[in-house]
Amino acid sequence: MNVDEHQRVIDELQTVVADTQATLTRFEDSGMDKEMFADYEKLLTILDDTVKQQREHTRVVLG
Repeated sequence: MNVDEHQRVIDELQTVVADTQATLTRFEDSGMDKEMFADYEKLLTILDDTVKQQREHTRVVLG
């Protein structure tokens, strides 16, 4: 991958991060984080994995 491709992936991953954070906030605001704890945990895992992937691509770009 070249730098532009890595940057595109970083940007796409940022969209996933923002969307997941918004969903987590809705879960918390409605109390679903307690009622649907397993799903809430899955969202946290998605967020964690996405941030890790984004970090790896950023390291490559910064070289």
